[in-house]
This record gives sequence, structure tokens and C-alpha cells, in this order.
Amino acid sequence: MPEIIETLTHHGLGRTSSGELVSNVLPGETIEVLGGGKVRVLEPSTDRVSPPCRHSKSCGGCSVMHASDEFVATWKTGIVESALSARGLDTEILPIHTSPAQSRRRAKFSGRRTKKGAIVGFHGASSSVLVETPDCKLVMPELLEVTEGLLELVLLGASRKSEVQFTVNQSEAGQDIWVQADKPVDNALRVQLANIAQKHQFARLSWNDETIVTLKPPFVTMGAAKVVPPFGAFLQATVDAENAMVAAVKDCIGNAKRVADLFSGCGTFTFPLAETAEVHAVEGEPDLIASLDTAWRQTTGLKKVSTEVRDLFRRPLEPDELNQFDAVVLDPPRAGAEAQIQCLTKSNIAEIAMVSCNPITFSRDAEILTESGYQMKWVRPIDQFRWSAHVELVGRFTRA
Repeated sequence: MPEIIETLTHHGLGRTSSGELVSNVLPGETIEVLGGGKVRVLEPSTDRVSPPCRHSKSCGGCSVMHASDEFVATWKTGIVESALSARGLDTEILPIHTSPAQSRRRAKFSGRRTKKGAIVGFHGASSSVLVETPDCKLVMPELLEVTEGLLELVLLGASRKSEVQFTVNQSEAGQDIWVQADKPVDNALRVQLANIAQKHQFARLSWNDETIVTLKPPFVTMGAAKVVPPFGAFLQATVDAENAMVAAVKDCIGNAKRVADLFSGCGTFTFPLAETAEVHAVEGEPDLIASLDTAWRQTTGLKKVSTEVRDLFRRPLEPDELNQFDAVVLDPPRAGAEAQIQCLTKSNIAEIAMVSCNPITFSRDAEILTESGYQMKWVRPIDQFRWSAHVELVGRFTRA
């Protein structure tokens, strides 16, 4: 029986007139539900396009590739608007910034042994089936060039029953590969792994909790600094989106001379801000702070950067500590930064830039700030996870 798709949820699923959730549809379309998660589109939306990637039907990575860029931009902006509205918040929403295709520098692949050898790829949607994606339109072409080497690593580390996980970052010196596998490393395996890294010219190869070989330090540029992150470290998924976030954060803090960069990671915002301001970088992971501090000491022309290893969930900066600064930048994980936000409400900080990968927790934290007297001047949505349901944002908060 034909049904109409009424809305698209924030997960990218279409809700039918009967309340059923289905994938690969758009609002206003007339469809027939076939069962098994499949649908037939009887009357397509004018926003429907042919997916630019031949793997779109089998790979589970891109949930809205069948929608026009204009629709996706409006839909993701609407996700931010809805999250804010649910908390009674209203502000200027700046135009969304969308990263281009084939710009992802970070990806997580899976590998498994097969009867004939091995396979490396992404999982299908809600499936354990691995799909090879040699023509992926999402990641940088350089990330696909490592497939042959990853297949060799699968043969070393996987069984027919277990998968191997690969976190691959494209550094400016080459691919930085972190392997997570059930097989423990021993001396014989170390030699084999080093040979594979040499053969394929990986910048760095790490296995579980050990770096096996570093042929070239896998650095990334942050501001004026060249940072070598720990293996497997979080990086913004695209350089394009990172640049947009940095520009938005700079707009937020203006001419501040002393800035606290909270949840600093290995320096995404620290180093661009240190071009004009002294920065205190606070992060809970010691390895990230060590990378940040080393990069600062090796870079000339920056203002002073101090560092602190601190769990900001359990021990946020208190008001008297915050009052040493002119502005604060926060970039917490998906859980948000409620404890730190509560401390900020009792401080004298006038300018806050809050970066978030979760509009829901961003809105919760924004409500706390606005109820304490801060004004949310604007938010900018940023779409660096193109064709997915994810949206990120930067918000500016000020107080006299």
C-alpha cells in the first residue's frame, strides 16, 4: 500500500504516514514498503538525485547521498534549529559550511580474511557485511591507496571469525595507520609489519598499543605548528572543516590576549590562537598534551602556550582559575561539557567559543549559559561528515 514520507529524522530516516521509519527516502515522496528494509519509490521528490558514488546502495557510510546538496544543507541546518528550539533558544544561524567530496583525511576501515584471501572496506548499513569501496567519493584518494597494504595486514592479523580495525589518518608525510587486532604482537610479527610498512611507505604503523615503525613523523599543520599526534589520535575529519571552525572561533574571541583552550586535543585551536594570544591548553589525555607541547617548543613566532593534563568532566576549571583569561574555547566530545559550563556561569569570562559535534548537548549547555546571563550571538553549522546525518557547529556567547 502506498505511503507518504512526512519527515526526515535527524538520523536520516524517513517517517511514513503510518509512523514507520525507512531509509533512502525524502520528505514528500510516495513509496511502497517492500519489507526487509527495502522500499520502492513511486513518486520521487524533486530533491532526489542520482548518488555520485557507485557504492551507495551497498555501503552504509553515506545515508543521504540520494538528496541534493541544497536539501542536505537545509535539513542539517534544521537539525540545529530544532535542537535549539527544544530548549527555547533563538539566535542567528549563519549559513552552513559544507566540506567538498573526497576531502576526508581520516577513516576507519575493517578487514576480514576470506576463503580466497582478504577483504577491506566499510560495513553495509546496519550490517556485519564488509563492502569494498575502491571508488569511494568521501575520503581522500590517498586513503584508498593503502588498500593493498591493509589487505596484507589482514592476512597477518585476522582470522575468518574476527575482524581487524584500521584507523587511517592522512598526514602531510603520508598515511598514519593504527591496527586493532586480536593477535598479539611478537618479534616475528614486528619484522613482518615493518617490512609491509617499508614496502608501502606508510609514514607510521602501529599495532594495538605499540608503534611498530615510523618511517617519517606523520605531522599535520595546525596554525604555524607541525604537530605529530599520537597514533589513533582524533583529528578533525577534513582540513576544510577545520579551517572553517578555526575562522569561526577566531571571530568569537576577537582580540582576547589570554585564552583558555579547553578539551584542546593536540592543538587544533591552540596554535592558530597562539599567533595573537597567550593560550592555556587543557586536555585529559597526556599523549595529546605531550604532542601539543612538543610542537609549540619547536615552532617560532608564537605567543606563550602553557599546558595542563586535567579531566574536565571530573575537575573543571573553577571560576577563580577561569578569571585569569579573557576568553574561553571549548571543544568537548559528544557528551558536552556541563560541569565546565556550570563553572563558566560563575566566572567573569566575557567571550566563549563553543565547538560541538552534537547539537543536542550543545543546546543543553547553551541553555545553561543563557540562563546565567550570556547571550548566544550566533551559531554556524558545519558539515564535515558529508552525506551523513552528522552536523557540527560553533557558537559565540558573550556577556558584558
